[in-house]
Amino acid sequence: MKPLNRSARRGLLVAHVSISVSWLGLTVGLLALGITAFLTDDPATAQATTRAMKVFGDWLLVPVALLSLSSGLVLALGTPWGLARHRWVWTKYWLTLITTALSIFSLRPGINEAALRGSLDIDLVVAPSVATATYLFITAISVLKPWGPTRRGRRLRVSVGKGVDERSPRRTA
Repeated sequence: MKPLNRSARRGLLVAHVSISVSWLGLTVGLLALGITAFLTDDPATAQATTRAMKVFGDWLLVPVALLSLSSGLVLALGTPWGLARHRWVWTKYWLTLITTALSIFSLRPGINEAALRGSLDIDLVVAPSVATATYLFITAISVLKPWGPTRRGRRLRVSVGKGVDERSPRRTA
């Protein structure tokens, strides 16, 4: 893929971070609603919270997850960081792909079932808890950029004779 120019890269980076933070906030909201529905003894409250979860699941969950995945993929492919050059980027990609698939094929159907019943079980508390922890981990490795290059990244660095550090005075995406 052709490298993104500076303004496109920066704009896409802002969009990606904003979308990803939205996904984290959405998941925390689902967690709060799930805890409320699970712990309440009031059937009306349980029904209201599961209906609210359904609104989030129907209108926000899939688009936000797919936008986060796609913007991250374009950002990785359009910058010197690459998709498979650094372990932290590769880890982010796979975790985002897995959580996107789980959100679409497991969490959303679970929310729909709970909304039909008007109550939920512990699964809809555990799933957003695990997702929130995963997104916080992804955020941490985005900031800290741990580990080194992948085997492919080392080969490319040797063959080209430069790494990310030599192409840019700062380590930014």
